[in-house]
Amino acid sequence: MLKYTDYDIVFQEIPDEVTLAINLSNCPNRCKGCHSPYLQKNIGEPLTEESLSVLLQKYGKAVTCVCFMGGDAAPYDIAHLAEFLQKQQIASVKVGWYSGKSELPAEFSTQNFQYIKLGPYIESCGGLKSEKTNQRLYKILQGKMNDITYRFR
Repeated sequence: MLKYTDYDIVFQEIPDEVTLAINLSNCPNRCKGCHSPYLQKNIGEPLTEESLSVLLQKYGKAVTCVCFMGGDAAPYDIAHLAEFLQKQQIASVKVGWYSGKSELPAEFSTQNFQYIKLGPYIESCGGLKSEKTNQRLYKILQGKMNDITYRFR
């Protein structure tokens, strides 16, 4: 079960988007130098269709994207919520997912996503703004993952 600890409207996670970033707990990755180690614990409230609907009702008109920050312990639950978001009446809201894994799980569909970030945080490589980063942000266009990491520099 996915749980979220908090959320915020942010401008830096997805280029050109006003993003409702939802922080998910129970992260299995344990990256050295993690900026949010509290998210490694199994804490927070369940993130369900109902709780996501409440967030959309509250912030849906203020944002252009909803991004799930984490959730690597339950990637298919993330995919389910992405599908749920795409079926809502808010056609302009895009869906993103920040995963700390190097690749997507087997048979994972990107159909309901417009953005996916892949790659664990490696302290010596830095985050998406670093020239040396191992992480990649992809924009999904016509089923293809297009690397747009350069947009952070």
